[in-house]
Amino acid sequence: MFRKMTMAAILGLSLAGPTMAMAAEAPSGATGSTAGAPVAPPAFMSPAWAQDLCTAWNNSPTLTEKLAGSWVKNNGGKGYKVMEVSDSDMKTTPPVQLEIALKGGKAVCSYGGAIKVSKLNYNYDYKMWATTHDWHHMGSPLTAMMFGRLNFKGPKMEAMEKHGSLRCFPETRQGRARNGSRFLSS
Repeated sequence: MFRKMTMAAILGLSLAGPTMAMAAEAPSGATGSTAGAPVAPPAFMSPAWAQDLCTAWNNSPTLTEKLAGSWVKNNGGKGYKVMEVSDSDMKTTPPVQLEIALKGGKAVCSYGGAIKVSKLNYNYDYKMWATTHDWHHMGSPLTAMMFGRLNFKGPKMEAMEKHGSLRCFPETRQGRARNGSRFLSS
């Protein structure tokens, strides 16, 4: 559903691609548009954008099903994993977070929005950041990490083990559907 997920590949964030694409297709409740008027996508890295990303995650069978095992269960006993995402060029824009929990046998995004968990535990939580340019042109998350275009804190071995599943996460993040439509504005 999304193009290759650079960030997802190394983090197992294969959901980014499909998730971003789905987020692009999902209607946003953050706009006050009138009936029948086109709905503009939410601003990149805004809480509404994270909410749409969460919806896209939940619409991705790759993310919800393939990450439903040990990946989502590695949560430190709190019942969910936190994924914090930010853009290092957007100095005045705070990061956004996703909370991923095991529900109904699936790895479901239960929250997408502003920061709720301020202290992450990098034994099971993820923090990812890149420049605006690198987010939009990431490609493979693994390659992006190797070349310093994607910065990451969290359980690296776990992420590498799940890179196939997480590969779609960057695509979701970038808002590029496999059909070429975009979620994010340039």
